[in-house]
Amino acid sequence: MKLTDKCRAFVFVVLVVSGCFLSVTSQAAETLVFTAIPDQDESRLRARFSTVASYLQQKLGVDVRYLPVKSYGAAVTAFKNDQVQLAWFGGLSGVRARSRVPGSAAIAQGYEDQFFTSYFIANRQQVPFATSSDIISTSISGLDGLKGLTFSFGSKGSTSGRLMPEFYIRKHFSLAPKDVFRRVGYSGDHSRTIALVESGAFQAGAVNYKVWEKAVAQGLVDTEKVAVVWKTPPYPDYQWTIRGGVDQRFGHGFTTKVTNALLEMSEPALLNAFPRKSFVPAHNEDYVPIVNVAKSVGLID
Repeated sequence: MKLTDKCRAFVFVVLVVSGCFLSVTSQAAETLVFTAIPDQDESRLRARFSTVASYLQQKLGVDVRYLPVKSYGAAVTAFKNDQVQLAWFGGLSGVRARSRVPGSAAIAQGYEDQFFTSYFIANRQQVPFATSSDIISTSISGLDGLKGLTFSFGSKGSTSGRLMPEFYIRKHFSLAPKDVFRRVGYSGDHSRTIALVESGAFQAGAVNYKVWEKAVAQGLVDTEKVAVVWKTPPYPDYQWTIRGGVDQRFGHGFTTKVTNALLEMSEPALLNAFPRKSFVPAHNEDYVPIVNVAKSVGLID
C-alpha cells in the first residue's frame, strides 16, 4: 500500500511528536543519585541523608535518592562509575573522585570546612598526661606524649581521620606512623575510633572534630574515660562534588540549580544533620593543599 504525501507528512509529525514526548518523559524520569563518605555508622547516615534527599527533590524538581556505601573507596568508585552524580566527600576522597571524572567540580562546602581540624584523643586511664581536664594542645610538641602508644586512625581514605593526622605525625617525628606507635589500626569511621579509644582497645586515635563535638553534645562519649589531647592546624575538608556531564543529562543549568539548592539550605534540622552552620561556595582550587599533602605522604601520585 502506497502512502500519499499527506499520509507521509502525518506519520512524520506523529513520529516527531512521539520522539519529543519520549525524550521529555525520559528526562523527567531521570533520578539524581547521591552518596556520602561513611564517616559515621550507617543508621545515622541513612537518617541524616534521607532528609537531604527530600529537600533536594523538592528544590530541583527531579527524583533524588541517597545511595549508602560501605567505604570511602566505594564512594569514589560509585562516583567514577556514574552510580551517583553528586557526593558529600571529604577533602581527599573529593580530590580522588574529581581526578577520575573530567569536568567534575566541587560546588559547595560547609562554612566550617574552610578551616577544618582533626582532634587527637587518648584514653584517660591508659595515658598519664590525658588525666587533666584542660589539655588540648595546638603546639606540635603536644604529640610527644603519644609516641609508643597504640593508635587508631579512621578510614584509610579519610582526610580528617588519616591524611592530615598522618601528615603532622610524619612532620613532627620524621617517621612513618608504624615507627612512631607500638600498634597502628584503622577503625573505618570516626564514631568507631572514639569507641575504640574510650574502651581502651587503642590508647589514642585521630578523629573529625565535628563528629567528636556532636557526640559529646549528645552524651555519646564518656569524657571521664577519653579526652582530646591535641588538635591540628586548620585545612580544607568536606565538600559537595557534582559529576561532569550532569547538565547534558538533567538539562542546561542543572549544576547551578544544585549549587543554589545547597547554598540556600537553611533549615536547622538539615544543617544540624551535618552538622554545619551553613554552606558556602567551593571550587576545585580550594583543595590544592589536600593534593599537596596527599602527595607528600604517598596517598596519591
